[in-house]
Amino acid sequence: MALKGSVEGGSRPSAQRSVIVVDDDQAVCHSLRFALEIEGYRVQLYYNADAVLAARGAAASEACLVVDYHLPGMNGLDLVQQLRRRTPGMNAILITTGPSERVRTAAEDAGVVIVEKPLLGNALAEAIRHSFCAS
Repeated sequence: MALKGSVEGGSRPSAQRSVIVVDDDQAVCHSLRFALEIEGYRVQLYYNADAVLAARGAAASEACLVVDYHLPGMNGLDLVQQLRRRTPGMNAILITTGPSERVRTAAEDAGVVIVEKPLLGNALAEAIRHSFCAS
């Protein structure tokens, strides 16, 4: 997965920008942390929905949530919905492999961008940058 590039105008993202990654695959989490920290983001990792919901300050309006659809106990879209009750309008990106039409429709209805796994190229980095520009 390549997460290279700069924000329009050649500047790097603000160090104050946070990305919250939720994926039960620890290798994915750590790879994303490495790549996103190189991009200048502050990264918080969680391996399940319960950990995010229990964490104080995990849902912040200035953060972008990157969440796997297939989590133990709760799917990623349900987690986004619960976190948005705490922080309305929180930016969210769903990462998943081969999403069904039902998942695509639910994500679109919730205003959640889908980036398909495997995370190749710059699709995730672009989606994260766009989420911060749109907020």
